[in-house]
Amino acid sequence: MTDDAPKMPWSPAMMRQFQEQMQEAGESAMSTQQELFQQVLQASSGGSDAMTDLRGLTMGSAMFKTRVQSGGRISIPDAEREALDIGEGDIVQTIVIPVKRNDSDSNE
Repeated sequence: MTDDAPKMPWSPAMMRQFQEQMQEAGESAMSTQQELFQQVLQASSGGSDAMTDLRGLTMGSAMFKTRVQSGGRISIPDAEREALDIGEGDIVQTIVIPVKRNDSDSNE
């Protein structure tokens, strides 16, 4: 009898490593976004032209955390939809990075 099950070209260890790298990339991106926000606040209080330069770096994208709902659905928060001018039926591209849970987190 032959094994007709599809074989994955990667091992579970490789997948774990990839997941860890994606987690680190997400955390790094979040940290960079926070730093950028701090620079925006500093630039806006100083009245410099740096505000215009920084604004161009964040146009057209957003990063946020959301919970997976029934059926695997995720929602884009209202503020992000408005800021990015996303309407019902629009197609968007996502990168999903699972966030490690704390013991205090619950699904209630």
